[in-house]
Amino acid sequence: MPTVLKTRRPTIEGIPDTPDIEAWLVGQGFGAICGVDEVGRGPLAGPVVAAAVIFPADLVIEGLDDSKKLTPRKRQKVFDQIAQLGLVCAVGILDHQAVDSLNIHQASLLAMRKAVSDLSKQPDFVLVDGNFKIPNLTHPQFPIVGGDARCRAIAAASIVAKVTRDRIMEHYEQIYPEFSFSVHKGYPTPLHLRELRDHGPTDIHRRSYRPVANLVKPDDAF
Repeated sequence: MPTVLKTRRPTIEGIPDTPDIEAWLVGQGFGAICGVDEVGRGPLAGPVVAAAVIFPADLVIEGLDDSKKLTPRKRQKVFDQIAQLGLVCAVGILDHQAVDSLNIHQASLLAMRKAVSDLSKQPDFVLVDGNFKIPNLTHPQFPIVGGDARCRAIAAASIVAKVTRDRIMEHYEQIYPEFSFSVHKGYPTPLHLRELRDHGPTDIHRRSYRPVANLVKPDDAF
């Protein structure tokens, strides 16, 4: 029978609530551990972006943390380290039209599945940030609430996804200079809402989101 790691804290469907989930999985015989996270659920414009990163259990990257806790400069520094180390990673991107047609939940799950599928090396185990497993994935997987703050692999994925999406939104500002996409990244900040009222939605705004839908003419709806 497999050895069960004893812990005083509750387990999560068989995985102990340990401070080093990746090392525990390696101890159970899993080699390549992949973290998956997405960014872009809340914005009113632009794509949802997911990233998958295979992160060695013994690797330490200075400054690695949940992307939301890092400044843009620190995120970029860790992103550059991930690239320089040549970690196996991939991104899945679904645009605003996919978000409108599928809904953001389904689009996020599909973006994550695309990211895992596009990895040049397939993982032995997938750790997913959030409450939900990725549908139609053949790999063993486990969802972890707050995983970007608890797992190095998921934290790395959160940084890759965040930096990638930020770059996309910065590019969109060049196309739509009346919108400060490099500042608010499409999120419903007071600045963005003011720009929406002044200029109306662009082609990359999500018509299914209420602040945008309220400004769209019926014949322009998605």
